[in-house]
Amino acid sequence: MAKKRVAETEELAEPRKRGHGAQTVYEKLRRSILDLSLPPGSPLDEMRLSEEFNLSRSPIREAMVRLAAEGLLTTLPNRNTIVAPIDFVNLPVYFEALTLMYRVTTRSAAVHRRPEQMGRIRALEAAYADAVERRDALGMIATNREFHVAVAEAGGNVYFTQLFARLLDEGRRVLRLYYQSFDDDLPRRYVDEHSDMAAAIEAGDADRADQLAAAHAAQIVRQIQAYMARDTVSGIDLSGKAK
Repeated sequence: MAKKRVAETEELAEPRKRGHGAQTVYEKLRRSILDLSLPPGSPLDEMRLSEEFNLSRSPIREAMVRLAAEGLLTTLPNRNTIVAPIDFVNLPVYFEALTLMYRVTTRSAAVHRRPEQMGRIRALEAAYADAVERRDALGMIATNREFHVAVAEAGGNVYFTQLFARLLDEGRRVLRLYYQSFDDDLPRRYVDEHSDMAAAIEAGDADRADQLAAAHAAQIVRQIQAYMARDTVSGIDLSGKAK
């Protein structure tokens, strides 16, 4: 009877171990991809990762499937898996859509926000400022996303919220370049832009909120474009495409 209980315990523990292993692999690879230490186009081999993490290939594959679903990995026709390239060709179109969503969600939030929603917006504003203070780039990316999604949710249009969240998710590595252009030491005036937008939303000033959101988006786009131009001159390739 005791042997049966031990066997049952081991059977229950094994799926938990696999699940924990897949989560560990997912988190470590995701961080490396988002902070660009795994550049676009980097090959990922299941067998090598299995040896590196001392795991079977099943949790490795599970983690890679999750990353592919987030658009961070892609499988080539020859079935090799690589870190997804950044689509710089369509970046102007992306910036146009992103700017529009910054503006429409912030304006809408100023009209429709509720007091309890302002509490969450203000909390995320503070969390973002804290991440900036610590020069935690991935923390900045995560809290920036949550701040703007919270603003979109306060606007009350679920379609705007879903589209904006998708755009923010697609642009995580592009935003990483933005922070990298400051050596992860973001000037305080750019941190204050979140505070100014939150104040305009709280005051119900839709025009002011719109103007601030437009200016916020514009300076991000300018900084990223300038950084990309500088790195192109330096011969640095982030596209992941073969030359």
